[in-house]
Amino acid sequence: MSNSTPASPEINKNHEDGKSLSIVQMLAARKVCLKLLDHVLVQKQALDHALERDQSFKALSTRDRAFCRMLVATTLRRLGQIDDLIGKAEKRQTPKNPTLENILRMGIAQILFMDVPDHAAVDTSVRLADAAEMDKQKGFVNGLLRTITRVGREWLTRQDEARLNTPEWLLKIWIEDYGLRTAANIAKANLAEASLDITIKDEKDRNYWASLFKATEVCIGSLRIPSGSGAIHEMQGFDDGAWWVQDVSAAIPARLFGDIKGQRVLDLCAAPGGKTMQLAAQGAHVIAVDRSAQRLKRLEENAARLHLEDNIEILAVDASVWKPSELFKYILLDAPCTATGTIRRHPDVLHLKTERDLQRLINVQANILENAYNMLELGGTLIYCTCSLQKSEGEEQIQTLFENHEDAYKRPVLIEEIGSMDEAITDFGDLRILPYHMAALGGMDGFFISRITKAE
Repeated sequence: MSNSTPASPEINKNHEDGKSLSIVQMLAARKVCLKLLDHVLVQKQALDHALERDQSFKALSTRDRAFCRMLVATTLRRLGQIDDLIGKAEKRQTPKNPTLENILRMGIAQILFMDVPDHAAVDTSVRLADAAEMDKQKGFVNGLLRTITRVGREWLTRQDEARLNTPEWLLKIWIEDYGLRTAANIAKANLAEASLDITIKDEKDRNYWASLFKATEVCIGSLRIPSGSGAIHEMQGFDDGAWWVQDVSAAIPARLFGDIKGQRVLDLCAAPGGKTMQLAAQGAHVIAVDRSAQRLKRLEENAARLHLEDNIEILAVDASVWKPSELFKYILLDAPCTATGTIRRHPDVLHLKTERDLQRLINVQANILENAYNMLELGGTLIYCTCSLQKSEGEEQIQTLFENHEDAYKRPVLIEEIGSMDEAITDFGDLRILPYHMAALGGMDGFFISRITKAE
């Protein structure tokens, strides 16, 4: 796996050669990056949330937004390695405030993990320190980063990248769940940037969009778009509602019901709505439930863009306690989780989630799953899934459900339902998808999926 994370060719050519863009513009983008890192690492905000709210990020050009997003994500993804290198490069321990730390981190990320010329990374980092009124630290920034340009790449070869970039508590759980080798493979796979997958609204149009985007069909219908295809919102078909972004793993659960045209389907914890859109596009009448009115607003916007609003009923209620007036034959529960299966596309998860969060979410999942099962008709189908890699959020939740309900039965997932991903099917008929599955095509998000029926 390459240590260099390319931005788009346009970024490399126009953003870093100092000819097409002034140093002022280059510095402006990096100032936004610095602020976003503070949002995540100091204020503990999710990166997506920070990107949505930060007006200075929105004010950047499309090219600069792409560069900024890449730089912040790369810094977060490689933070353990970067901090280890900072420690090696320091001649003596130097007091550093969060801003200075993040300037150094961004500089190293550009030098070692992105296609940015060394001189541009060093120069803009020194200018950032100057703009932050750290005149006395400019020499320190310059000296440390120049050390990295000389010997940093050699130091990289001696690092244990999987261990350094994964929180110790999380790596320990993965080792307990899967063994040392698989845990290491998971951690290494998380260092790769995630691919861009889309789900097509109308199945008969899939070949058209595959041809237009030069996309690869992966698994059972998702399309994987080549990197460098441009800003998502500017791609053909987005505004018209012809497709939406959805990782191939996330697209599997809604397809496991079979033919649901004309059926009522309950989608619990539905926002932001990728699976809701799938169910509605298949012709189901979907009752989309989520406790967050704000997240449901985004779901409503997505439904309107895709012209699926007539097939969707939205309810802002707590799925752990809500009691519907009638039972459902089909229920999809994508439970709240630590989202550790999405680290490739959301590297901030590594720095935001804690062991305490895990235990809290396990309790939340158990309560919602129990309530969901009680809403299920006799003979009905419940699909439980999480984008977590910990078995405590997946396999163990289903085991507890079976212990509590003698009328609960597993409907094993069959290989013909998911294509050629037989490595993901467990001995118990569930799906345990790991980030390095489908590696030849670029990997996929980690997911757990179980299909359950209630005996008649």
